[in-house]
Amino acid sequence: MREVVARHWPEYLFEAGGLGLFMLSACVFATLFEHPTSPVRQAVADAMLRRVPMGPATRLTAIGLIYSPFGQRSGAHFNPGVTSTFFRLGKVARWDYALYMVAQCVGGLLGIAVAAAILADRLGHPAVRYVATVPGADGLVVAFLAEATISFGLMLVVLIVSNTPRLARYTGLCAGALVATYIVLEAPFSGMSMNPARTFASAVPSGTWPLLWLYIAAPLSGMLLAAESYLRLVRRAGPTCAKLHHPPHDPRCIFRCGYRRPWTVDRRQPAVTNAPPRRLYSLDERPR
Repeated sequence: MREVVARHWPEYLFEAGGLGLFMLSACVFATLFEHPTSPVRQAVADAMLRRVPMGPATRLTAIGLIYSPFGQRSGAHFNPGVTSTFFRLGKVARWDYALYMVAQCVGGLLGIAVAAAILADRLGHPAVRYVATVPGADGLVVAFLAEATISFGLMLVVLIVSNTPRLARYTGLCAGALVATYIVLEAPFSGMSMNPARTFASAVPSGTWPLLWLYIAAPLSGMLLAAESYLRLVRRAGPTCAKLHHPPHDPRCIFRCGYRRPWTVDRRQPAVTNAPPRRLYSLDERPR
């Protein structure tokens, strides 16, 4: 593990920082649109109308993080469900899988802590409640099904678009568009999480621990089902890489990546399961 951390710590750091920035952004926008003293909240009484601008605001944040330098470096998972899906598909090594999830949880907590320092008591107000995700009026079953459905849709779109050469560069835009749509339409049913680390970060200060299981089980179920559906839909071994946006000609990738340059071979990475033999490349070893 020490060797893996020594080589991959920048990816872990950027993964934590990405989710931390997303949580900070979510807290700021939620306070702006929902806190009773906010001019936006006072001017727009209808909750549905307030979610309409909240969706694009969150969408732009997500897109910016995916295409940012540190999002391109880490792969911009920012979500244990996404990392678990790529681990299931054979693109993420065991220690990277475990440490990515730790980084995501830590990053989410740090984002909430920074937001609390900036927003003070406003973030803990019941109308904002540390942007905690809780089931809506229709109950736990509807919330579970809604979370699983939107997680399935997001992950399936990411897998298809990122592995279609003509569309791969638009993966971040498609993911951002879905996030914006879900916030407007799905949030009343489950709070729109899709992300166990995001819900965990809000559950710590808000005290919504009893509901955490739902926001772990539902997104993981939906995304892993999307992985199985993708394998059967495209009838191929699996995705090319675990990055949502892989920069052209970028040799730095810690995953079992099909974009790597063909003049080097990585002998440290085990073969990808469920895949025909293929060469895996990196810049860590040069041919003799």
